[in-house]
Amino acid sequence: MEKLKVAVLGATGMVGQRFITLLENHPWFELTTLAASPRSAGLTYEEAVNGRWKLDIPMPEVVKKMVVKDVSKVEEVAKDVDFVFSAVDMKKDEIRAIEEAYAKTETPVVSNNSAHRWTPDVPMVIPEINPEHYKIIEAQRQRLGTTRGFIAVKPNCSIQSYTPALSAWMEFEPYEVIVSTYQAISGAGKNFESWPEMVGNIIPYIGGEEEKSEKEPLRIWGHIEGSEIVPAEVPVISSQCIRVPILNGHTATVFVKFRKNPSKEELIDRLVNYKGLPQQYELPSAPKQFIQYLEDDNRPQVKLDVNFERGMGISIGRLREDTIYDWKFVGLSHNTLRGAAGGGVESAEMLVKLGYITKK
Repeated sequence: MEKLKVAVLGATGMVGQRFITLLENHPWFELTTLAASPRSAGLTYEEAVNGRWKLDIPMPEVVKKMVVKDVSKVEEVAKDVDFVFSAVDMKKDEIRAIEEAYAKTETPVVSNNSAHRWTPDVPMVIPEINPEHYKIIEAQRQRLGTTRGFIAVKPNCSIQSYTPALSAWMEFEPYEVIVSTYQAISGAGKNFESWPEMVGNIIPYIGGEEEKSEKEPLRIWGHIEGSEIVPAEVPVISSQCIRVPILNGHTATVFVKFRKNPSKEELIDRLVNYKGLPQQYELPSAPKQFIQYLEDDNRPQVKLDVNFERGMGISIGRLREDTIYDWKFVGLSHNTLRGAAGGGVESAEMLVKLGYITKK
């Protein structure tokens, strides 16, 4: 298979950097174009990042001398690539406009941003859970007036630590959920050098995060009606989201009420045997085991488990009966891999497999 050419929009930020490392040796995709804000345009990538490389793995040699393009020059960036990954850092209305502009050049946009997550005809997909939502792309293309171009998004990073478990248990009809997330600082695009006040600290508020945690899973569990995705109504979710002094890894503590009465054995069985199309198709970025269950009381731990399946798997532990709710558990996911760039790359692979992204 001839590799598809791809650009990263917002290439200098933390998620852009993560996209670059994931694309370095990708079997299907070739990173040929980097785009960022006008102040980075014309510089080599190494010059544009200039001491702001935030990952704990080195900058790939292949991108150091690539000249960064101006992300706002849409036609110029789009003309030589088959599709783009979007990780731009702008105001929401600006992101919506620029992603639509790229789509209208007949260039598919796989976005890590939240700006289009509630656009009715934009699919928001965890490929293991709701790939059927990609069918809404046909309606979106009609609205945009495109034959090839579209926007697809991935959901918020924090919901990945509990939504897969609840998805595995849908046959037992979960109807009420309480979740608290303990979120890493890389979720804010920071490391400890750039955010020293987080060392030894907890901040009990992350702007907009609780609403995303409560509403986005319902959109993932929703269904297509005409030209829109209609969110599910249950389970009702209430959440609190807290920033903790961890670099990578979002942890969630979750309480669930079920209409049916599953046993612990049934719940664990559904977790470890949960598979989706990415596993069936053996997509390059897909974890072989999507969800692991850890029996030890002191797991999952960020230090031991965040990189399970190269950061693309979900770790669940401490499943036990509760005195008020039916069951409770702890979940862990890697927020910049499964939760951000890795989830974006896996989404693009799924879109290629389903025929939505092709050579120009």
